[in-house]
Amino acid sequence: MIILKTTRELSLMRDAGRIAAEALLRTGEAVKPGMTTQELNQVAHDFIIKAGAVPTFLHYNGFPASACISVNDEVIHGIPGKRVLRDGDIVSIDLGATYRGYVGDTAATFAVGAFSEEDERLCRVTRESLHLGIAAAVPDGRLGDVSAAVQKHCEENGYSLVREYTGHGVGKDLHEDPSVPNVGTQGRGLWLRAGMTIAIEPMVNAGKAAIRVLPDGWTVLTADKQKSAHFEHTIAITPNGPVIMTSV
Repeated sequence: MIILKTTRELSLMRDAGRIAAEALLRTGEAVKPGMTTQELNQVAHDFIIKAGAVPTFLHYNGFPASACISVNDEVIHGIPGKRVLRDGDIVSIDLGATYRGYVGDTAATFAVGAFSEEDERLCRVTRESLHLGIAAAVPDGRLGDVSAAVQKHCEENGYSLVREYTGHGVGKDLHEDPSVPNVGTQGRGLWLRAGMTIAIEPMVNAGKAAIRVLPDGWTVLTADKQKSAHFEHTIAITPNGPVIMTSV
């Protein structure tokens, strides 16, 4: 069931989204060679707590950390730990903040040290595809318009999209209806309505789309060991068009 949000609920979600966005910004600024992924997780955790919110991911379905920290060929759901970041890595940080009962969910991929030309292009195209998807999320549009916009841009640039994991509705729960695929057909799918709040999150592989999951049951990797990028915003669909809720 898709839950349309009231003006009051959208205001609360904007507050949650701002906290999540600021936590992501601070955590991304902390990225440097020599850090462990657990140290990055601690930056995110501490910021969210100090902001008066709750880390949404912590203990969600048993997840043991406040942020998913995924490095290089890790697509999503990387568990923070003792892994040390090295110059030339890329690291995707995905986190959520729950504030006054509502969730903000956001993600981005950062360079460890300087971006290589190849990694910068992968991240730029992924980020561009996210914003093209957001632009397509308008009242009386179709969900397939969002998916098709993401897919077209990524594939035209020679990249592939993970199909097994998708964006999703967001509200009082981290995952609500509808599912928001990153591949689709323009003019197909459910109708978009003002009051819908969704997370759009392209997961884009430099190589092929195939993935595998580690025995930990969480960490998703590219099957061909090529790098992957991940960008995400929670947005609201309003009568005036899409509004990004997870911006600073």
